[in-house]
Amino acid sequence: MNLEDIDLANPDHFVAGTPHHWLKELRTRDPVHWHPERNGPGFWCVTKYEDVKTISRDPLLYSSWLGGTNIEDRDETSLAGIRLLMLNMDPPQHVKFRRIVQRGFTPQMVAKQEDYLRGLARRIVDGVAHKGECEFVGELAAELPLQVICELMGVPQEDRKLIFELSNKLIGFDDPEFQNSEADARDASAQMFGFAMKLAERYRKDPADNLTTALLFHEIDGEKLSELEYCSFFLLLLVAGSETTRTVTTNGMKALLDHPDQLARLVANPALVPQAVEEFVRFDPAVHYFRRTATRDTELRGRRIAKGQKVVMWYPAANRDEEVFVEPDRFDIGRVDNPHLAFGIGEHFCLGANLARLELVVVFQEILKRLRNPRLVSPPRRLRSNFVNGAKEMRIAFDPERA
Repeated sequence: MNLEDIDLANPDHFVAGTPHHWLKELRTRDPVHWHPERNGPGFWCVTKYEDVKTISRDPLLYSSWLGGTNIEDRDETSLAGIRLLMLNMDPPQHVKFRRIVQRGFTPQMVAKQEDYLRGLARRIVDGVAHKGECEFVGELAAELPLQVICELMGVPQEDRKLIFELSNKLIGFDDPEFQNSEADARDASAQMFGFAMKLAERYRKDPADNLTTALLFHEIDGEKLSELEYCSFFLLLLVAGSETTRTVTTNGMKALLDHPDQLARLVANPALVPQAVEEFVRFDPAVHYFRRTATRDTELRGRRIAKGQKVVMWYPAANRDEEVFVEPDRFDIGRVDNPHLAFGIGEHFCLGANLARLELVVVFQEILKRLRNPRLVSPPRRLRSNFVNGAKEMRIAFDPERA
């Protein structure tokens, strides 16, 4: 294979699934690879586990703030907007913003929600168990993380369908089913910002024990968040807090259905569910990549990286590095040594990792207990995106639960 034929910038090449064959070629033959770009200057593709760790742990050299975390370059107006998202911040600003809400995501705080999560998962499965068939993404995978993050944010029940629809538009920015233009993206953001301001008015008058109230009243360097900072943070928490877990739930179920021996093993031994969850996120992570921008000239694995060049970390590649994982292309729900990078590492380690893990454990325990003999009705319809590794729809069948 000619490495110049590899095109990871085109979302069309991800509709059939993550192009693992390309990523493996790069990881094996050119792990820090210069990738041309049709409408841009090009970028470095980083595919080795240790290199992804190195970049992630050095935010002062590899910046999220300079150019954002998507491959595509933005104009100054757009860049100024995305720099308000914690995802696109560098220290020390990133640390200050993260502190506003991190207390709500500690292992101790998350553990207190287990009974609530189990009850919610039970009610969600109640809604489909008798039918014998369901659209897995919308009816099961999306529902638990959406309800949980909305509850944490103080979003009223009647508004949660709107949040789901807007989140789909925001993560589907490369998919014509959700958006046809940049104007659609701006409109979805504007609607989310408008909703955030409506909720702010409510909680300024009547503060509550939720993350929205924390955003409104917390001070950084003696000042509260501006309206734009608040709305941007609100959007990030809602979208990231629901979409990623939805994606891993769907990908995990698809992996089990593709590997019936592992499905049978998990049904027979539910104690393996926590280990299986770690394998779900390693084998098929929610996000394909994050970008950084070099703040100065540097070198990585013998390649000279110039100041201002884009450096893109590919997580599905790092999570299948043969130097780290035994038989990395094998899906093994009992995998013991599994130091995957699906939640990131370093400064930008996923804020909601503890919550996501618990959500995944409780929902799969409920699914495996009650949806007997699950099988695919049709292949998933995947999102057209080289960023989000998700599906729009996946119909499954199972033996209906008797009353």
